Amino acid sequence: MSTENKHSSKGAKLRLDSLSDIQLKIAESQKELTDLRIRKGTGQVENPLRLRTLRREIARLHTIAAEKTKTHTATATNA
Repeated sequence: MSTENKHSSKGAKLRLDSLSDIQLKIAESQKELTDLRIRKGTGQVENPLRLRTLRREIARLHTIAAEKTKTHTATATNA
């Protein structure tokens, strides 16, 4: 599987979730990222790569949430 296909499938799966589910995932991921940053400061991070992965996941979730909000707003305006 190429890198491009792997990334698009992650987004495709997330796009099936509702906006409230996505916002919940954002909050959970941000909490985990905060905890990891604190542990990084004390040198207790087992997997430092997880920090980068979480940042990218949060960015992906924010992008999808913005798309859903824009789509929802456009649909409500046209109705």
